[in-house]
Amino acid sequence: MAQNARKQPARSSSGLKPFYIALGVIALAGAGWIAYSAATGAQRSAAMQPVSLEGLDDPEALMAVARGVSRGADTARVKILVFSDFTCPACRFFSTSVEPQLISEFVDAGRVQLVYYDFPLGDDRTPGAHRHAFVSARAARCADDQDRFWDFHDVLFAQQSNWALSPNPPLDRFREYAVMLGLDEDAFNECLYSDRFADVVSANRRLGESLNVSGTPSVYVGPRPSAAWNDWQQLRQDVMRALGGQ
Repeated sequence: MAQNARKQPARSSSGLKPFYIALGVIALAGAGWIAYSAATGAQRSAAMQPVSLEGLDDPEALMAVARGVSRGADTARVKILVFSDFTCPACRFFSTSVEPQLISEFVDAGRVQLVYYDFPLGDDRTPGAHRHAFVSARAARCADDQDRFWDFHDVLFAQQSNWALSPNPPLDRFREYAVMLGLDEDAFNECLYSDRFADVVSANRRLGESLNVSGTPSVYVGPRPSAAWNDWQQLRQDVMRALGGQ
């Protein structure tokens, strides 16, 4: 398994209180929060690398730029945060083997809201398995523009072995997946071959770092980190405990 693909998050809850306060007041990023760095990719103008972020030392300012993608009712009693990387094999296991059970029993029932945050372990400058982590996170965000994030998320993980280790940026693969899902191809391509969402993905990674996330997948059940990313029964117990045993 690639380095950093599975380290458990620290058990300290430092920083979580302002983080959860900010969760309730997330706003779209204002232009004043961000100073873009040059972010050019190997193919046309697709952003392959994180951008510089300034003025985000305050947790609420960071949360104004960082943006999770939620699944489930906003009124759910418990939020589960998942910091993940589309090129990470452990994340693929969580997505394909554990997450479906979580969704079936708790998310679809309105008891839990699942929130996905990008935590790319690398970019096109990174040798090895995570070189396409940043651009794949951006591609999923482009699908989210058309309300299809979770469908694209599922395809990226299901097809991980077909694109994650490609020697070249797998942009053509991402375009194929968009067509397969019936997305507006022109709109998706316009987004993909740009720097759109480079700020959001960069901020999500920085948010994870502020919560002591060091590897993926990192799962928070309510305010507490859970080590049960690969054990559904243990994760279920953690969820039930957070729900008060209901």
